[in-house]
Amino acid sequence: MTFTELARKEAARYWDGSFEHPFVQSLAAGKLAPEIFRYYLLQDRYYLEHFSKLYSLIAEQTEDQAVQAQLRENAENLKLGELAIREEFFSELAIGDKEILETAIAPTAYHYVSHMYRQLIDGTPNSAFAGMLPCAWLYQEIGVRLIEAGSPHPLYQRWIETYAGEAAAEGIKKERALLDRLYEESSKEEQQQMIEAFVISSKMEYAFWEMAVNLEKW
Repeated sequence: MTFTELARKEAARYWDGSFEHPFVQSLAAGKLAPEIFRYYLLQDRYYLEHFSKLYSLIAEQTEDQAVQAQLRENAENLKLGELAIREEFFSELAIGDKEILETAIAPTAYHYVSHMYRQLIDGTPNSAFAGMLPCAWLYQEIGVRLIEAGSPHPLYQRWIETYAGEAAAEGIKKERALLDRLYEESSKEEQQQMIEAFVISSKMEYAFWEMAVNLEKW
């Protein structure tokens, strides 16, 4: 069994929980409360800011040239795709600098980002890379699941479309192939670190939906 097959199996309950989560289901139905989506976007802004930085940091630490190239491509795609869409959302919802500064980072957003940075200290570049995959892969699967029916809410429909395209699927395919190879080349200890990083990130993805619907505060 490859790394991504094994890791996905280990994290299955959290992925299934994400697919059925009230946030995701309400978004698809067009019934997600505006204040919940707004809070999600504000927390996601913090998360994606660091997610982009992590791509660059991991690329600096790894010696694998194929991984370096993929991480830099991921960072550029994030800038041109998801981050650009988020800027449009912020503009349309009139989310400005004042609101951003006055909105405290929620515990889950803080812990998720901290978990990924920790891989660069206590783990390895490979485990750090593994911990990045659940976000993109899970969102891509959610996009594919939701795109056929779509959402009656224009903003939520655009959120779905961001992750349902062929480019996203191709990116995940390439990333999975790299991680599967890295796993095969790693020691047993590093393999376990990669699995643990992936599973924790999957848990945090589920917790991120919970954070949003509960408007989580410290």
